[in-house]
Amino acid sequence: MSESPAAPRDVAPDAAVVEADRPATDDGTPWSRLAPRMIAVDLARSLLSLAPTAVAVGVFGVEASWSTLWPLLLIAAWGVLGAARDAVRWAVTRYRVTDEYVERRSGLLVRRYRSVRRDRIRSVDTTARLRHRLSGLRIVLVGAGQQLAAGESALALDAVARRDAELLRAVLLDRAPALAAADQGAGADAGQDAEHVIARFRPWWVVYNLLSIWSFVTAAGLLWGAYWLLDTFGLDPVAWVEGLLPWERLGRAGTVLVGLALVLAVGAVGMGANYLAASWGLELARVPGEGGTHLRSRQGLLTTREVSRDDRRLRGITVSEPVLWRWMGMADTSVITTGLSIWSASQPAAVLPRGPASVAWPVASAVLAADPDPIGAPLRRHPAGALRRRLWWATATAAIVTGALAWLAATAVLPAWAPWVGAALWPVALLAAVVAHRALGHAVVGDYVVVRSGLVARATSALRRDAVSTIALRESVLQRRLGLRTVAAMTAAGWGRYDAPDVEADEALRFAVAAAPGVLDPFLVRDDG
Repeated sequence: MSESPAAPRDVAPDAAVVEADRPATDDGTPWSRLAPRMIAVDLARSLLSLAPTAVAVGVFGVEASWSTLWPLLLIAAWGVLGAARDAVRWAVTRYRVTDEYVERRSGLLVRRYRSVRRDRIRSVDTTARLRHRLSGLRIVLVGAGQQLAAGESALALDAVARRDAELLRAVLLDRAPALAAADQGAGADAGQDAEHVIARFRPWWVVYNLLSIWSFVTAAGLLWGAYWLLDTFGLDPVAWVEGLLPWERLGRAGTVLVGLALVLAVGAVGMGANYLAASWGLELARVPGEGGTHLRSRQGLLTTREVSRDDRRLRGITVSEPVLWRWMGMADTSVITTGLSIWSASQPAAVLPRGPASVAWPVASAVLAADPDPIGAPLRRHPAGALRRRLWWATATAAIVTGALAWLAATAVLPAWAPWVGAALWPVALLAAVVAHRALGHAVVGDYVVVRSGLVARATSALRRDAVSTIALRESVLQRRLGLRTVAAMTAAGWGRYDAPDVEADEALRFAVAAAPGVLDPFLVRDDG
């Protein structure tokens, strides 16, 4: 069999992403450069990275030696080397869009070609750091759905002009035949179809994101950074803190309480600032396109980000309510879709930042736009056996912990009162078991299967029934004695698996059959009598 001259060597013809030593196609489509404004941006970046050292020496009179200036010199080196690397990348990188592929050519000593099949593209995101926004540049990230675990994009272009980024997204998501055609028709087509705005950011949502365990982590980072910066410039932050309050009059307990309050306040300010910077200006909208509609979100104050999710890839939605903040009515909302990483720090599947549940539930319903609405439908409660199983595990866990602490106390490793800590854990574990049982629920509503579970975060997931590829029923020894089964709906989107734990055995079979029509039919034996 002869090898096609257009196919890269040793690559499957249906591979979504191809990296080889020659282009995937040779149809004469011209290559484009990255935006030349990158050079000016990198020059400014180099100068700014040198500014802290100049200020320390020229303004604050810091001794010009390695021992005193090494942190600032490292910052300067990082800025200059990063700018030089970006300049080289601009010089050697080219990209183009053909009828079948979007391709990138790069490499200084060894030229490499990275190609992504257009029919396998799942997402095209644009992001812009502050320096990109000021210079009218955007970073384009193309996702092909095969990097879910790694959380990386299939192809990245850093950076292109803002208009070029918008045209690329329009072409790659709508499968337009050529980039030039999109450029010519962009102005004519604008405004023909109105977009539907589903939700907009409200600044008061920040109150849901001020206090958590991460507040202390944020405070530690901010305080350490402030100490390091002030100390580098010859200032004494410790002396300033010592003179802030009469610490000796407060006593040890008062000092600890005031210190924790101040640390928590610093952390809350940091958390609030980070939340506002990341979520400011959020707009979630459903926008029309040549190939169908897209769920688009825009957000960011200093670093802006725009994510477009193809509605044809949408498989469902999840609303998660953290248990510690459920009393505040807090919820996270994310879509179940193919081609978006669930591990990425940028959380492309999240359609709303953490905010009020009173907003999250209507938004989830609007995103699905299903009739009947699976999000607002009542769910079937799980039997008392599910509660007994959780109470058993809570008691067993508390007993094991108490026994271990008692043994350590008997060997004088821990003080004599240590076993009482394990005993005190028992009522807490029992309460957690009750909360976990109350979170359970399941239903089949129209075209969707809905499951709800979770202790730390009660997650309600609505998944399209036609997206369920596999249904699994399993039971442990304890579940078998209690007449329970766990039903798992598996799909190629989101987390890949959505469980309804501890369903009554007969109901579990009925639920599994209804959740994925036809999947279990070859394994069922029907009683005609």
